[in-house]
Amino acid sequence: MLSLSPARTRSGGAPSPPPPARRDGSPLRRGHRRLAALYAAPMAAIVAVLFVVPLGLMVWMSFNHWPLLGASAPNGVVNYRALSDPLFLHALVFTLKYTVVTTVVLSLVAFGLALLVQEGRRGVGLFRTVFFLPSAVGLASASLLFYGLFNTGSSPLNAVIRFLVGGDVDWLGSSGNALYSTVGMITWRFAGFYMLILMTGLHAIDPMLYEAARTDGAGWWQIMRRVTLPLLRPTLALMMVLSVTGSLLAFDQFFILTGGRHGTATIVVDIYREAFLSQDLGRAAAVSVAILVGLIVINGAQLRLLRRGGR
Repeated sequence: MLSLSPARTRSGGAPSPPPPARRDGSPLRRGHRRLAALYAAPMAAIVAVLFVVPLGLMVWMSFNHWPLLGASAPNGVVNYRALSDPLFLHALVFTLKYTVVTTVVLSLVAFGLALLVQEGRRGVGLFRTVFFLPSAVGLASASLLFYGLFNTGSSPLNAVIRFLVGGDVDWLGSSGNALYSTVGMITWRFAGFYMLILMTGLHAIDPMLYEAARTDGAGWWQIMRRVTLPLLRPTLALMMVLSVTGSLLAFDQFFILTGGRHGTATIVVDIYREAFLSQDLGRAAAVSVAILVGLIVINGAQLRLLRRGGR
């Protein structure tokens, strides 16, 4: 019987030489690794100084009684009892409500704008620019601008409403009105930015897939469900993570528009109150740690669900 050799043979029957062994430990490769580490060292140092060290300090502060002025002292998990405080729970509920409403409205508006301007028709570049321009305005500046629009005493929106139907709208006078007024401002500010993200994802889809679907007789809705949305999942995941994270960390808009009054205090506004009004940095750090853990869990769940849905 003929024994089979594991070595491959050439066309002439002679065995081919074994593949050359990888020389991972060669001096040249080690030199490349040292050079790569040298290039990465400045950024690693920046990340350590600006992120890792402050994060560790925040965790340490959360287990201490740490007044704004004065000496600190360990107090265990006492600071985390602030998570059961009624003011914090109200801020948590309001923040989650704001996050859901903002994410839904902003996603729908941005997706509609992306579909509207994705084709390279004549004049579409002007609309893309117009839709994106509010993204160049800072969030604090946009909040001040809309504060002038919503201010009951001199609101130009109320002047128009008064002319059309009579009466005024107290845009910021209640929790519900302030919530939806702020969502409108955020949509104006960020819709163009998310439109650009979604438009990039739409342009990455092969046009031949659309042609094949139309050839098979698929309609607009079938193409949207079977082609566009499944292939747009990575882009949608990025947009959702950015929107949810930004909404959960909302501060500027509510601090400027309402000052956290009328039941519009978000979690970050509550942290501001604990740190600078109550002068308790330890409790503020404990709430910050809880927010960080919540963001990791929520964003991880979003990415996992979208990834699973794309299988």
